[in-house]
Amino acid sequence: MDSRLKTAALLAAGIILPDQLTKAVIQQKYALWDTDPVIPGFFNLAHVLNKGAAFGFLNRADTDWQIWFFVAVTIFAVGFIYYLLTTADHGDRFFIWGLGLVLGGALGNLIDRIRFGFVVDFLDFYIGDYHWPAFNVADIAITCGAFCVIISMYMKNRREQKATRQHA
Repeated sequence: MDSRLKTAALLAAGIILPDQLTKAVIQQKYALWDTDPVIPGFFNLAHVLNKGAAFGFLNRADTDWQIWFFVAVTIFAVGFIYYLLTTADHGDRFFIWGLGLVLGGALGNLIDRIRFGFVVDFLDFYIGDYHWPAFNVADIAITCGAFCVIISMYMKNRREQKATRQHA
């Protein structure tokens, strides 16, 4: 297996395992919609269901079409990540790591959608009455992975600009 694919697969597996374990613990320990204050006034553990995407986008209890839409989008994204990995520069570690993290997070949430028809979220941060949408380990991986990809693209752009200036 190509080293880029191996790195991304190991990172993805390293996300899927804790993602699925933490979600299972939440489902066993908490009744649906229960919360447990960890840092009062700032952070709760909660058992929340999300049929939509990030930040509750398309999270509607009265419809089911969005589940299959997000399954299809995730399958497409996995194929696109595979393509990006096979064409990535071997030395672009931030890009490869970022794609591996996004892949792991996407697959972690895909497993939930296929098994349950929704994604289990449980990290609830808030200040006063304002709650950030609940999220999970997979969501953290997707966010961190996207950040790594952005950093990689920025660094590549800077290198290319520097090379262009040197040859001009």
